[in-house]
Amino acid sequence: MSGDSAPRATGKRNAILAIAVGGGIAGTLDLLQACILFGWDIPLVIAGGLLGRQAFQGGAGTYILGVFLHFFIACSAAAVYYIASRRLIFMREHPIVCGLFFGAAVQEVMNLVVLPLSALHSRGPYKLHDLILGLLVHMVVIGLPISFSVRRFAK
Repeated sequence: MSGDSAPRATGKRNAILAIAVGGGIAGTLDLLQACILFGWDIPLVIAGGLLGRQAFQGGAGTYILGVFLHFFIACSAAAVYYIASRRLIFMREHPIVCGLFFGAAVQEVMNLVVLPLSALHSRGPYKLHDLILGLLVHMVVIGLPISFSVRRFAK
């Protein structure tokens, strides 16, 4: 066994941990706040992004699909942050500023790319209040947990 395999295995384990913890915390906080603000059927809306309007008639399977998709997106965002932080060291050194900006970027990608391309074809115009609230919420509940997780676990 070569001496190089242990550091690589540890690095891979740290990457998976950083992505899983960051995505898990961000996904949990975001889903919880969305359900509190908009109702507990939010996972059906998320599933609707893949299945279309028939998802709103769905049962437990559709609900679980929505929860799974939500956490998949949150962990994907954490993976993007992790990968970027390998090259851009300042992302690990300044988790507050970078996390807030990353959360804002995630919100904009969702509004401008993901939602319009979804099966629901969601697009504006949005109310200014909703845009500001979404931006602030994603900065805090998505950006910060991911950035601090990467800083903590991905050394």
